[in-house]
Amino acid sequence: MKKRNRDKVWWRYLVASIALIFSLMPVIWVIGAAFGPAGLTTQSVIPHVFVLDNFKVLFTDENVPFLKWYRNSLIVCTSAAILQVSIATFAAYAFSRFRFKGRRVSLVGLLVLQMFPQLLSIVAIYILMYKVHLVFPAIGTGSAIGLILVYLGGAMGYNTYLLKGFFDTIPKELDEAAKVDGATAGQTFTKIILPLATPMLAVVMLLSFIGLLNDFVLASLFLQTTDKYTLAVGLQAFISGQYEQQWGPFAAGALLTALPVIILFQFLQRYIVEGLSAGSVKG
Repeated sequence: MKKRNRDKVWWRYLVASIALIFSLMPVIWVIGAAFGPAGLTTQSVIPHVFVLDNFKVLFTDENVPFLKWYRNSLIVCTSAAILQVSIATFAAYAFSRFRFKGRRVSLVGLLVLQMFPQLLSIVAIYILMYKVHLVFPAIGTGSAIGLILVYLGGAMGYNTYLLKGFFDTIPKELDEAAKVDGATAGQTFTKIILPLATPMLAVVMLLSFIGLLNDFVLASLFLQTTDKYTLAVGLQAFISGQYEQQWGPFAAGALLTALPVIILFQFLQRYIVEGLSAGSVKG
């Protein structure tokens, strides 16, 4: 009986294998290009010799401030991700627990804003931040703080809806019980709601960090000097002609860029698993 079932579903394993190979090919190419000899391009996926020449370019070439790019990315992405999650958490809790005038209109407005591509707002954002730069140069265009402030606008959309849906699954009876015991609204939020929402906060934090780390459009628009580049903007120079299209160093930098995501994922892994399954058994 088991053999018959295997004979019927063999094509599923074939499709899964093809999809797996198709998904892993870019990863294999990046690893091969990163550890291959200098000058290796797309002509060879797996190099015959594994060396560290491409990594040395990143750390020894005076024209490539890779460590500054790395530091800038960590500062900008970590700060923006924490602030995004904080803003989204407060907004989602307010939408979930409080009833106020304009609540439904605000929720619909947030949903409608997500329908428009980010590119439509780039010109308006740039003009706005340029005028801010004329008055406050430290937080306008060309500054990391200005870029962080622009990133915070993304906290009021998808993240707010995601967290609101999770807050809705937390029984309101907990709030009422805490109120009976004399807890204030702030104490209820910090000591009861937030601990229960930790898994979902970890998921939102990871997604926000990955999205910010991969952002190129806004970062390239606001960071206009080489020493202020983030990794996405700096590494793009390797394949845009500034460094004569060096795919090897670009691939090496891409691998190193993945390290913060891997570390953060390992740190939040327990909470992420709980967050992804949260709500599936709640009734």
